[in-house]
Amino acid sequence: MKNFKILMAILMVGLGLLSFTTINQDKNKPQKGNISSAKGYEIGDEATDFKLKNIDGKMVSLNDFKTAKGFIVIFTCNHCPYAKKYEDRIIELDKKYKSQGYPVIAINPNDPSVQPEDSYEKMIERAKQKGFTFPYLVDESQKIFPQYGATKTPHVFLLQKENGKNIVKYIGAIDNNYENPKDVSEYYVQDAVNALIKNEPIKMTKTVAIGCTVKVKK
Repeated sequence: MKNFKILMAILMVGLGLLSFTTINQDKNKPQKGNISSAKGYEIGDEATDFKLKNIDGKMVSLNDFKTAKGFIVIFTCNHCPYAKKYEDRIIELDKKYKSQGYPVIAINPNDPSVQPEDSYEKMIERAKQKGFTFPYLVDESQKIFPQYGATKTPHVFLLQKENGKNIVKYIGAIDNNYENPKDVSEYYVQDAVNALIKNEPIKMTKTVAIGCTVKVKK
């Protein structure tokens, strides 16, 4: 009986370890439909430059903006209701901060075969319709948004130039009310850019981006 109890105890421990291993393997395994297995950037990381096609057909990189002090990089798109709610506010951000050295760089990360409204042709139409004042680039290879860690549209990455590098200073939402700009009480991006301009610490460096998931080619 004693040997039987010992055998059962060993068996239970073995099953427990097997279950734990399986759960953790499943948890860490990239699941079908996940936007990316990449971790993305954290505050203080150096952001990669890119060379992506703009709506005017020209290739654009951050290095093209020689006098910029930083960038408001926003992953956004045409179809997403959240992105549409923020379009006017994104235009205002560019108008307000481009002259102060922080232009908006918008990037569409979505694959048009999954969401046809986010095709390159539709991007051109949308930009003209809304009067975009900033580059609207397409991440055709879908290699840039995973590097940044963008998971939503819109998703903001505020960068500052430091010793020739683009350093991540803020990640997250534009503000705290996507529904109505009149009801906004916290202006995350504006406050962060203002802090950089004044050479002051950013009080809130990371928030949760609210929007539609990035559409990845199946």
